[in-house]
Amino acid sequence: MPVTNPWLAGPAPDRKLDRARLEERVLNLLSSQNMCVVATTGPNGPLATPVRYFHLDFTLLFTAVATSPKMRNIAADPRVSLGVFAPLVGQASSRGAQLFGRARVLAPEDPEFDHYWPAYRWQSDHVERSRPLDEPPTAPLVVVEAERIVYTEHWLRREGYAPRQFWRR
Repeated sequence: MPVTNPWLAGPAPDRKLDRARLEERVLNLLSSQNMCVVATTGPNGPLATPVRYFHLDFTLLFTAVATSPKMRNIAADPRVSLGVFAPLVGQASSRGAQLFGRARVLAPEDPEFDHYWPAYRWQSDHVERSRPLDEPPTAPLVVVEAERIVYTEHWLRREGYAPRQFWRR
């Protein structure tokens, strides 16, 4: 029987990508997607919430209503995990990343806000909602700088690399 992707069979290689190639692949994933799942922990246990994100290098940005459950959880415990993934067609297309870090909530008056705000493209959301473009959103900006990343891409097996790669700041 013909096999579409014979390189997926058998044990996975364990070879590591060099840091520059790994970073390039992670940034490609972050640039080609716009949704992630944010995992927080609260009094009722874990909470995984899909959010639209933007990124600035290995820092993910999103906004949220200050009173939302994820924001309450972040206020109590800023440790978060964010899952970013490409659509899955089959094992050969499996590609995603888990980013781990601490969420920081920035208001417009925070000194760091102006560094991150230009990367957050709020204008398209305002157009969809018929909101004026001269009135930026007032929701806080959540900034998560990745401390470590677990990157998975099964296509790497084709080149003799482990499908799971690890990055640390």
